Amino acid sequence: MKVVLQRVKEASVTVEGKIVGRIGKGFMLLVGVTHEDTNDEVNWLADKIAGLRVFEDDEERMNRSLADVDGEILSVSQFTLYGDVKKGRRPAFTDAAKPVHANELYEAFNERLRTHGLNVETGTFGAMMDVALVNDGPVTLILEK
Repeated sequence: MKVVLQRVKEASVTVEGKIVGRIGKGFMLLVGVTHEDTNDEVNWLADKIAGLRVFEDDEERMNRSLADVDGEILSVSQFTLYGDVKKGRRPAFTDAAKPVHANELYEAFNERLRTHGLNVETGTFGAMMDVALVNDGPVTLILEK
């Protein structure tokens, strides 16, 4: 499982002209699932993200978590994180999980984040989405388990 995390001032996701998820300060997460992923990866990544201290304290050091700053999460499923471009000019997605497995773990990931008391907004699994965000910093991290 792979997550691209961006610290944001705000973010939203739109499907067919309608905003389906919107947050203020927090994390924009692009979430990719591969065939071998299980609830172990889901739980580890969700717990890691909930506890990350990447918001600045009064001394301008990254020392505060999402909960410390009343932050939110916008989580978007992103199978293209497992696109392989080593050969040819088009990505191969053989490492990306099949939709049923990917959606099951994506939903479990979002629910695990919510158990930490976080507000989690989402996109629409499998839909073409327009994602807008204002990256704060910029701070971008790649987490993988």
